[in-house]
Amino acid sequence: QVQLVESGGGLVQPGGSLRLSCAASGILYSIYAMGWYRQAPGKQREMVADITRGGGATNYADSVKGRFTISRDNAKNTVYLQMNSLQPEDTAVYYCNVRTIATVISWGQGTQVTVSS
Repeated sequence: QVQLVESGGGLVQPGGSLRLSCAASGILYSIYAMGWYRQAPGKQREMVADITRGGGATNYADSVKGRFTISRDNAKNTVYLQMNSLQPEDTAVYYCNVRTIATVISWGQGTQVTVSS
């Protein structure tokens, strides 16, 4: 089993920044990638960004390219999401996950990000 603990959400004004963190613990050898998803009220959960644990290859949703950066620290088993130029449409619960090549292993509990003036 893999346990994920997220932190870093909160309230920020439009144009502001936040950094989310997700620390993994437990049985980690099968993790291929770590990523962030988000779910806004009344909408489906969507992929935000993803990074492979080995080579660090990244993948981003078009809506966040150029504004969000995903990174990882394998020594700490932690993945980060630096979010800049936040907009109200970025308001959502953000979830961390870890996966094998094809299967999600675990989800975090979610952290609320609210962008509002």
